[in-house]
Amino acid sequence: MNRIIQRLFLPLFLTVSLAVNAQTPTAPPPPELNVKGYLLVDFQSGRSLAEFNADERLEPASLTKIMTAYTVFRELASGRIRLSDPVMISERAWRTGGSKMFIEVGKQVILEDLLKGMIVQSGNDASVALAEYVAGTVESFANLMNANAQRLGMTNSHFTNPNGLPDPELYTTARDIARVAAALIREFPQYYAWYSLPEFTYNGITQQNRNPLLKRDPSADGVKTGYTRGAGYCLVGSAKRGDMRLISVVMGAPSPKARAEASLALLNYGFRIYEADKLYPATQPLINLRVWYGERETLPAGPQWDVVATIPRGQYDRLNAYIERLPDLRAPIARGDRLGDVVVRLGEDEILRVPLIALEDLPKGGLWRQTKDSLLRLF
Repeated sequence: MNRIIQRLFLPLFLTVSLAVNAQTPTAPPPPELNVKGYLLVDFQSGRSLAEFNADERLEPASLTKIMTAYTVFRELASGRIRLSDPVMISERAWRTGGSKMFIEVGKQVILEDLLKGMIVQSGNDASVALAEYVAGTVESFANLMNANAQRLGMTNSHFTNPNGLPDPELYTTARDIARVAAALIREFPQYYAWYSLPEFTYNGITQQNRNPLLKRDPSADGVKTGYTRGAGYCLVGSAKRGDMRLISVVMGAPSPKARAEASLALLNYGFRIYEADKLYPATQPLINLRVWYGERETLPAGPQWDVVATIPRGQYDRLNAYIERLPDLRAPIARGDRLGDVVVRLGEDEILRVPLIALEDLPKGGLWRQTKDSLLRLF
């Protein structure tokens, strides 16, 4: 809706609106689903909108490949590998069972093609080839996956392979897999676009994207299906309507039809019951913060990404927001450095926290500025 709340600047925080005394309407209950676990989350805040057994450890099947892709994307971002790199296919990758991209042993495949073969075609063989290229072995790559899981706060997950083939030590939860899906979307939008490709052709073989949401919901643009006998039918979905993006996770459905219908039911529930309001666009200056020992006394600061509040419909007047700044800010400060947070509350409940970042560089000041600020700080 892009409504901007009236703002009033104060020395240490920004008041965006005043909370009003009103009872919170009770949201209708989420749909009842025949699955082992599910979760519906708001992408912007990571807040759960509906859940069932969201923290139960379950087999992820090919949902594992979301973490595989995220791990490869981080290696691309580091510059250690490139999309154009040729990857030699090992016998282990070629022999991997299950869904295939149909790569051939002893031949080279461009890394970008392997990624699309894993994302669109769900190639188990492509997943192994990527793992071996990035880390040398599947086992070493699994260590990278687990390190990324730990960094993202996925406390109930453990990965042993890049493709999700059954292993007693391979597990995750609906909440954890939603966390890495959100990180992938936020950190790598240029690669996330591949998740909505309708098909991919390699070696003369065209395979359709396995995500049924892409054909049934025009707002859906990802993410990944999965199936093994032990895991059941799984699906991580994401859809964006206006300023609101939701992520749904369905694990352990009894059939492909059931997982698609459960995912659609969750997404439709979220979009019907909740609305999204863009309070501030990314990098919009919100406040000038006092900084010590810099060339200038103040530095403009704004949110690192769009501040979008997803709330139950009809509760816009209960929103309030403020800035929590880091104490004792000192130069030098680089553009993009975190200076605090923009915090949004619905009544008394915190629903969103977005990093507040420097919008300009602020070099260290000269001797006169440093001496002046040192004297000011004494008083």
